[in-house]
Amino acid sequence: MNANQSQRWLRTFLWGCGVVLATVGTGCQSHIGGQILPSPYYHEDDVQYFAPGAEFQLAEEAAALQADKADEQGRSF
Repeated sequence: MNANQSQRWLRTFLWGCGVVLATVGTGCQSHIGGQILPSPYYHEDDVQYFAPGAEFQLAEEAAALQADKADEQGRSF
């Protein structure tokens, strides 16, 4: 192996290492096996989905309090 061939091999090896590091270091989101794997910036991302549900979490308790209050007012003469 002469000097020219070893320089070419070294350049190819370093170029390949650079490509691997650039690919791993960019942190793109990827879709693998039905799940989306996060990018390195997922901690800074805004929430894009809010689960549907009641805005007021204590609806049953509020209804019970109102019923008790109405019952109490009905009992007082």
